[in-house]
Amino acid sequence: MGKKKLNLAILDMYDSEPNQGMRCIKDIVARFESQVTYKIFDVRGKAEIPEIRDYDLFISTGGPGNPMDGDGNWDLKYFDFLDQIWIWNQNFNHKKHILFICHSFQMACRHFGLGTLTKRKSTSFGVMSVHKTADGHKDSLLQNLANPFWAVDSRDYQVVQPDLKKFKVLGAKIIALEKIRDHVEYERAIMAIRFSPEMVGTQFHPEADPVSFLAHLKKAEVKEKIVSLIGKTKFRKMLEYMTDEDKIYKTNETLIPNFIEQSIQQIKASKNLTLI
Repeated sequence: MGKKKLNLAILDMYDSEPNQGMRCIKDIVARFESQVTYKIFDVRGKAEIPEIRDYDLFISTGGPGNPMDGDGNWDLKYFDFLDQIWIWNQNFNHKKHILFICHSFQMACRHFGLGTLTKRKSTSFGVMSVHKTADGHKDSLLQNLANPFWAVDSRDYQVVQPDLKKFKVLGAKIIALEKIRDHVEYERAIMAIRFSPEMVGTQFHPEADPVSFLAHLKKAEVKEKIVSLIGKTKFRKMLEYMTDEDKIYKTNETLIPNFIEQSIQQIKASKNLTLI
């Protein structure tokens, strides 16, 4: 076959709320512009869902609000989209690859019944350590990342209490957990899941970079809220982490590029394509 770019659909879950995540994702995708072309779909604002036959890989973004809420339109379309990808991958050799981020990750966990989705006792926000599980050490998404690695975490909800029977049925694996908190008795939240060989998701924001994070912190109300949550000392430490090349810089440069590059290679092999 001839030379051809692959088609990537970005599912925008931000519901028209100003954000830095979309810029970060587009910046990362731009690194693959010679191999991939993309289109953005406004899922929550306009109930836009890509036709899976037309796209090779998908990135479903983070977003605001309660992942258990929907309007009975866009959310049902989104869940049907997830089912379509799952069914497609069970029946065709040329698989559809998808990465879920934060809000999308929570919705996917809810849809597939992999754990309990709960509201946190307090907001988790900042540069946090993320810990690989035994399966995570072997997972290609996390290759070239240390253990623990560091990422931006921003969530009021979390997935806990994994349904291990459902994990076994689906063949899913927990590949990362949040840090151990010795001073509290709360269960560690699930931070990343390999739903299937082609479907993977993270609770944290692998797209985040220091520019996006600092832009968010420039908002007075945000800074005030974070300082009230973690205190001035931890806030200053978080600012230091942002300039450390081994922390969110490393995750930004590694995780989503891993997903895109590995997806490209697998799709190319299954379709016998020569990419530009």
